[in-house]
Amino acid sequence: MSIVDNAVYRDGQRVASPATLEETYRLLARLRAEDPRCADPEGHCVLAWIGLHSPSEEELDSLARHFGLHELAMEDVRQAEQRPKLDRYGRTLFTVLRPAVYQDATETVDFGEIHVFTGPDFVITVRRSEHGRVGRVRARVEAEPRLLATGPEAVLYAVLDQTVDDYYPVVQGLENDIDEISDALFSGSGDGLVSQRIYQLTREVSAFHRAVAPLEMELRQFLEELDGADLELRHGLRDVLDHLIYVNNKVEAFQSSLTNALMLDSSQLAARQNEAAIEQNEQMKRISSWAAILFAPSIIGSVYGMNFRFMPELSWVWGYPMALALMLVTGVVLYVVFRLKRWL
Repeated sequence: MSIVDNAVYRDGQRVASPATLEETYRLLARLRAEDPRCADPEGHCVLAWIGLHSPSEEELDSLARHFGLHELAMEDVRQAEQRPKLDRYGRTLFTVLRPAVYQDATETVDFGEIHVFTGPDFVITVRRSEHGRVGRVRARVEAEPRLLATGPEAVLYAVLDQTVDDYYPVVQGLENDIDEISDALFSGSGDGLVSQRIYQLTREVSAFHRAVAPLEMELRQFLEELDGADLELRHGLRDVLDHLIYVNNKVEAFQSSLTNALMLDSSQLAARQNEAAIEQNEQMKRISSWAAILFAPSIIGSVYGMNFRFMPELSWVWGYPMALALMLVTGVVLYVVFRLKRWL
């Protein structure tokens, strides 16, 4: 069995902890039959909260049959990897949340997924990962019987609140990473590793944005549906929405900062390449200059190395000194010219 925790509540107090789903169904039906308040469709007399972790197909089918869960919602649960959303199917609300955890060791963000079904007298939470802290949420709401007595929406509020609160350490971790990148760029120590880190961090922020951004609009619509519900519950949900807006704004600011950092890194890379090209060009000038200085005497020497019979300078007494002097003068002239042009 994949049941993590299973409880039935009455007036906000846990009255039983069934070991199986079938026992939960029977107990819930008996308590509803015994309590006259349950005759009111809008009343909250008893509540079953079933917490599952990676349930089997048989368990999902059993829940769908007993609580009348919509087949499209069940398809989303089976496939997982869904975007955050709140979908209404009759009197049942299907919620998908993407909790996030910042890993300090790898400087990455890990994402989980929680599916929550809230109906008239039941809450079903399905987790596909270790992230989500649903156990902490249950302990919190059980410590506030008045909140839990308001109905399934109170449980959903607590799950939403915990999920959004867990976004704050992720925001802090990403902000520290971006600050480190900015320091590296402005200190002039940017290199290929910084570029790679910017790309990796951009992917992390984009994934975080996909986990946060859709939830804001969905939560606004949910608040409109709860018009007239318990006042404290609506106050709590508005507080969650405020926190979610803050997180979403921070994530959008991170995206802008990373875009600017990527542009700055590209500019610095282009500048470094230009500097390398200029330095290479200067080296080529020096090499070319010395090659020209050495090449001119070689031409003069090659002329007098020809084996012609009639060359007047060969019989001239000053022919040899003149050739050496011509070589020297040519080299000196070329050296002076290249120095004036700042090639040497």
